[in-house]
Amino acid sequence: MADGLSNFWGPVTSSHEWCEPNYVHSSYIAEFFNTISNVPCIILALFGLVNSLRQRFEKRFSVLHISNIILAIGSMLYHASLQQLQQQGDETPMVWEMLLYIYILYSPDWHYRSTMPTFLFLYGALRFNIGFKVHYALLCLLCIPRMYKYYIHTEDRSAKRLAKFYVATLLIGTLCWLADLLLCKNISLWYFNPQGHALWHVLMGFNSYFANTFLMYCRALQRGWNPKVKHILGFFPYVKIQKPKAE
Repeated sequence: MADGLSNFWGPVTSSHEWCEPNYVHSSYIAEFFNTISNVPCIILALFGLVNSLRQRFEKRFSVLHISNIILAIGSMLYHASLQQLQQQGDETPMVWEMLLYIYILYSPDWHYRSTMPTFLFLYGALRFNIGFKVHYALLCLLCIPRMYKYYIHTEDRSAKRLAKFYVATLLIGTLCWLADLLLCKNISLWYFNPQGHALWHVLMGFNSYFANTFLMYCRALQRGWNPKVKHILGFFPYVKIQKPKAE
């Protein structure tokens, strides 16, 4: 997109720009809305991290929430600068995060504990010629069958609702992402830009939180920790557990 104000970061070097004019609101932020829309993800991940640490969930969930924060910060730096280096700082954490989801989803049935994380680490360290979007989509698809299995074996309605919110935010967010990507020429002529990619960021922040909370519930159920889905102010969900006294 055409530059507005003189820019702080220099010429755009990223392989892709989104449907938002550059440096319109600040000379330090190339895509203003695409940058600030990552803030909800950070706040939600921080809340999940505090809940995970406070109730002494397994470390994998603390790492998962931290990875959400790292991903959001990487996305902010990328959209603020539109530099190739920052683009890698956005895309690489996305791949690692999906590998972490795969580990959490499939590890309960993996008989050799050290083999799976070793394989996923080596896989993440490799570089593939396959396009990032295709690679990321394939990793996401690997998670869906396992999430569905957890869903159909979950009896608690509140927990099942978390999974439904996860699916709803994913579908709506994907539509916003596609509209911003494919219809940019038409959207650029509108009086009001709906900022589809920024909406994608916000929805994916909630999507990650719902996914993490649902997985925390399922894992606590596997461990016999008597999980319950509670709500702050009657709306915002989180998992409360009661571990046996021996633990």
